[in-house]
Parts: sequence; structure tokens; C-alpha cells
Amino acid sequence: MLQQIWHLFLAFFRATMLGFGGGPSIIPIYENEVVNQFGWMTTEEFGKALAMGNALPGPIATKLAAYIGFKVAGWPGAAAALIAVVMPTAVAMIALVGVMNKLSGNPIVRGMIKGIQPVIFVMLAMLAYDFAKYAFQSAPELGKFGFLPFLIAAVYFIAVQYLQINAVWGVVGALAAGALFFRG
Repeated sequence: MLQQIWHLFLAFFRATMLGFGGGPSIIPIYENEVVNQFGWMTTEEFGKALAMGNALPGPIATKLAAYIGFKVAGWPGAAAALIAVVMPTAVAMIALVGVMNKLSGNPIVRGMIKGIQPVIFVMLAMLAYDFAKYAFQSAPELGKFGFLPFLIAAVYFIAVQYLQINAVWGVVGALAAGALFFRG
């Protein structure tokens, strides 16, 4: 049990410290640790956890860490994973805030930030691609309504992006559609 708790801490600490750009951009690193490195979940299980985590309020990184930690080693596992995600970055942020304020005008630092932005874009695109495989996989139980996941995605995108409807209502609507059509 203690070894699993240590592995949870190590996996989430390593992923969090290697990730750059916030929760969504480090999800592929989390997936690699959880699925490929330690085998705590399958890719499909990780995708389902990610879907449910995104339906709840709050940062996705902490929700995934807590859920996976709990699944692997109960409450101690959830605590270890959360500590690994929150503490290192909180301490680093507090320590570096003064340094960043002094260096924010430095052209080298500005260049470094501009250089990392395309990498963060690719990490987010990888996450979207991986997630799309689960979101749009065929659902035999839908029969002639197999297009429904695409319809939900399109309606959500149009409603939030163009009609300026609050994203929360889109999430509520998608949950309702799922409850009605994706039973099983």
C-alpha cells in the first residue's frame, strides 16, 4: 500500500513538474503516467474519467489526481496525488513571483514564453484528438441516432462560441442528452 501511495505521488509530481501551461495541457502527461507507466487504468477508463472530470466545476488536474489516487489507494492515495499536484507548483509560484516581476521585461524571458506557446498548443491538440476518439466513437445502442455525439458537439460549439450562451448550460444540456440517449 505504501509503495502504491509513493508511486501515485511520484507519477503526479513528475507529470505536474514536467507540464507547462496549466491543467488541460498536462493531461496527456497524466495519461502517460496512469495508463502507460503504471497501468492503473486503460485508455478508455482514463477517457471516461476525463469526461466526468470536465463535467464538474474546478481544475481538471486536481480532479483527475484525486479520482485516480482514490481508485488506486483509497483516501491516502487521493491525498498523495493531490499533494503531488498542488504543493510543488504552489511553492514554486510563491518563490518565483518576485523573480518573474523583475524579469518580465527581459527579452530572453519573453522569447522563452513565446517559444513554449506552440508546444502548449500541440499538447492541447493532442488532448483534444485523444478525447475525440472517445467522444465520437460509435455507440451501437444509438442505432440510427449514431450521429448524436457529433450533434451535441456542434450544438454546444455554436451555442457557446457564437450565441454567447453560458458554457454551464451546454454542459447541463449534454448531461441531459446523455441521460436520455446514451443509457447502457
